[in-house]
Amino acid sequence: MSRWKLALAVVAVVILAILGWRLLQQAPQAGGGKPGGAGTDTPIPVTVVPAATQDVPVYLTALGTVQALNTVTVNAQVSGQLKAIHFAEGQEIRQGDLIAEIDPRTFQAALEQAEAKKKQDAAQLVASRSTLARFEELMKRNFVSGQDLENQRQTVRQQEALVAADEAAASNARTQLGYTRIVAPITGVAGIRQIDVGNLVQANGGTGIVVLTQVHPINVIFTLPQQNLGDVRTANSDPLPVTALNRADSHAIAQGVLKVIDNTIDTQTGTFKLKSEFSNEKSELWPGQFVNVKLQTKTVHGGLVIPVQAVQRGPDSSYVYLLQGDSTVAMQTIETGGDAGDGGMLVASGLKAGDKVVTEGQFRLKPGAKVLPLAPGENAPALTAEELKKAATPGKGGARRGG
Repeated sequence: MSRWKLALAVVAVVILAILGWRLLQQAPQAGGGKPGGAGTDTPIPVTVVPAATQDVPVYLTALGTVQALNTVTVNAQVSGQLKAIHFAEGQEIRQGDLIAEIDPRTFQAALEQAEAKKKQDAAQLVASRSTLARFEELMKRNFVSGQDLENQRQTVRQQEALVAADEAAASNARTQLGYTRIVAPITGVAGIRQIDVGNLVQANGGTGIVVLTQVHPINVIFTLPQQNLGDVRTANSDPLPVTALNRADSHAIAQGVLKVIDNTIDTQTGTFKLKSEFSNEKSELWPGQFVNVKLQTKTVHGGLVIPVQAVQRGPDSSYVYLLQGDSTVAMQTIETGGDAGDGGMLVASGLKAGDKVVTEGQFRLKPGAKVLPLAPGENAPALTAEELKKAATPGKGGARRGG
């Protein structure tokens, strides 16, 4: 081997030896003492909150769709030229308000013809009744035969029927004339106009003139899993209160009540449908809108509640970090009982009133870890000079409080 290759190998060995020595010197500092960066003698600051008892409303949640209480497509009931429109798009129209008018002249003429025919037949009826009265007087004197008298009576009956038919025809013509004034069948909000003035409209046409939707009150339709059917049907409140929540930030926008539980369960989805009703006085809800729905089925009196952020999800169950008397924490398995509202979670088992659970700082904990319990909003005290020195010493460092 040449000298320069031998020298190069010696240099490489020396460099590797130096690097190995440096790594061995830095290893204790990287560990910082206790695994996970926590010093053996420095407690980890955490926020703790005691479990409290309170009356807890129990809710079932779902996604709901807002649906108008009634929806009506306003159609013309007679054919003709649209003469006028008396509403604005988006306007709330009261029941009975005039919406549109169809040219009434043809229908007015038909009514006048029917009434004239009725007058004509009524005059003939008067004459026939007068003749019948004379025949009855002459019959007493034997001046007319019984057959003539009976024929006259039959004539009177036929003309009475004819006058009745004329009255029906006039009434029909009057009704057709009334249909030229199109009025709102319900109170609702007018949608976009479907036809313009001057167009010919057909009776009961497919498109209609406008669609009215009743939004005061209004419905919200939602579904729940079939396993919740018993909870809803056996609830001790009638009617059950329902809250509609905004889909964006889940704040309550309207309060209503449950009106109907559907009479079947959908076999394909395993869910059943429910209908709730809201007064919607300020139009918070709008047809077609998606909302989150909370249905209150019962109230648990004296229920045990902890903040929802204290609950951790394990592979088999939920758990919390429970503060022990020696300022350490233990992993406590719990059974939750549902949302308690206002950021709380109902605890069915695993805790008792007054137990303190960790709500902030859990990611740095493991069972048996030493902690510094703090109240919500409280800051950890500043490190002392001795603690700062200990944290800076290799092999004895601890985690900074609040870090």
